[in-house]
Amino acid sequence: MFAVPGLYAAETWMQVLFVTGILGGAAAWATGKAIAESWRPYIQIVFYMLLLGAAVRFAHFALFKGHLFSLPSYLADMLFLMAVGSLSFRITRTKRMVSQYRWLYERTSPVTWRKRDPAS
Repeated sequence: MFAVPGLYAAETWMQVLFVTGILGGAAAWATGKAIAESWRPYIQIVFYMLLLGAAVRFAHFALFKGHLFSLPSYLADMLFLMAVGSLSFRITRTKRMVSQYRWLYERTSPVTWRKRDPAS
């Protein structure tokens, strides 16, 4: 099979896509959404993604005989999980701010909001 060079040398790109991309990405998305919906601070995403990154590394090891203690692979997984979790957090927080406080804020993009103009 085709191995992913460097970071995931013991695994194929399909295995990396499945474990990190699909399983890890879905868990990171759900985590970011849950943190935003419960009004917890963003810093909690960092803590939970550290744990989730370890779980994803273990899944690579347990399912496909990947390297369990590979710092570069762990950091690559963490970078992806942090990006997905952060995006989910921002999208969910923006939805909450503009729906719960619609008289104060308006959406400017899927991930940002601003104060409403009092004249409008």
